[in-house]
Amino acid sequence: MDFNQMGKLMQLASKIDIDKITRLSEKVDLGELIGLVSAMDEATLLKMTKMLKTSTNGQPKEPPAPNGDFYDLSATLTDGQRQLQAQTRQFMEEKVRPVINDYWQRDETPRELLLDGFREMNAISHIFNEDGTRKPDAAVTEGILTVEMARVDVSTATFFGVHAGLALWSVVMGGSEAQKKALLPGMLSMETIGAFGLTEPGVGSGVAGGLTTTCRRDGDEWVLNGQKKWIGNATFADFVVIWAREEESGHVHGFIVRGDNPGYSVEKIMGKIALRAVENGLITLADCRVPEADRLQEVKGWRTVADVLRATRAGVAWQGVGCAMGAYERSLTYAQTRKQFGRPIAGFQLIQDKLVHMLANVTAMYAMCLRLSRMQDAGIMLDEHASLAKVYTAARCRDTVALARDLHGGNGILLEHEVARYFCDTEAIYSYEGTNEINTLVVGRAITGISAFV
Repeated sequence: MDFNQMGKLMQLASKIDIDKITRLSEKVDLGELIGLVSAMDEATLLKMTKMLKTSTNGQPKEPPAPNGDFYDLSATLTDGQRQLQAQTRQFMEEKVRPVINDYWQRDETPRELLLDGFREMNAISHIFNEDGTRKPDAAVTEGILTVEMARVDVSTATFFGVHAGLALWSVVMGGSEAQKKALLPGMLSMETIGAFGLTEPGVGSGVAGGLTTTCRRDGDEWVLNGQKKWIGNATFADFVVIWAREEESGHVHGFIVRGDNPGYSVEKIMGKIALRAVENGLITLADCRVPEADRLQEVKGWRTVADVLRATRAGVAWQGVGCAMGAYERSLTYAQTRKQFGRPIAGFQLIQDKLVHMLANVTAMYAMCLRLSRMQDAGIMLDEHASLAKVYTAARCRDTVALARDLHGGNGILLEHEVARYFCDTEAIYSYEGTNEINTLVVGRAITGISAFV
């Protein structure tokens, strides 16, 4: 051995931890290990070294925490909105998530649990003032609430949206001052729960011109006949806002119909594959008698209905954001922990492609809805703006949950992994508050100046 070799050997020996070598020799044949490593080509050695460097003290590094807000859009919110966001997320993760699969399977809304949580947060008070006027940044705040609910469970967001959106807006836009004074305090505190009865068994998208539920004046009462279908919260709501067409004039009226009104009945719709934790009802009005005092006095025909739908459509777009975000974050966690071929599947190229596609969808949806809500708060949002957001988020949500289910393989059809619920619930988002086809035509009419409605 020449001096150069001797020098290299001494330099190498100075870098060796004898204690570690001794411990290693107790686990493996060092001669065999050295032989295997020395036989590797340079590329294989570099790959193995890189893999070993991902460990610290023999333990894998902690993987990045899932974060659906990749562009940190939350940083653009106010301190109050971020506080409400964190409070809602904690409630949904700690209280709702552990039990929602059970309620979903049973076709039941965990309403006492939800009401307790929303009352503790004073959720609606962040959106509406006591007199029914809106807070300056109400639409953004409502969007943040919605996305945090839907991130865990879309049914919860729907329960909240029906009451605090459709029903409450109907009273605000269509009620007299006396009616608002009587109804709003209970609705804002969620001591009184409302529902919204527009869709009918034979009339969905064509309800604007084909409303078949009728009403006629009889002294100090109105007599209502017809049916309403898919009415969320209907099985337990304190009242339902029923929209009906007057037999003689054809004018559209809104009525506060309570469960004890003569001629009113509701049947829970069973057999759904989506939003099973929303209790949808089939309402039958058979000579249902409603006092004139419960007719919404300031309704301006169909225009008021359209105004309510426009005001709440952004909320459904936000539901798509939350559902897709939840599906992405659950999928990333699963990919980081699920191992195949001796390694987490998150390290496979095809899995990373799915995750990046999902994250891109969520990011684009989030940014679009945030801008939409800021337009709504500024009073410049039009029908076509809300409709475009609904079209885009519903479609991209569908895309995202399909990738999530695919990423989970066979486990993707099990409720315990949650993406199966997201996968199913997305189908409701795609269809309600205006189908994607109808909303597409609303946008198409705006950009071409030509109506393609039949």
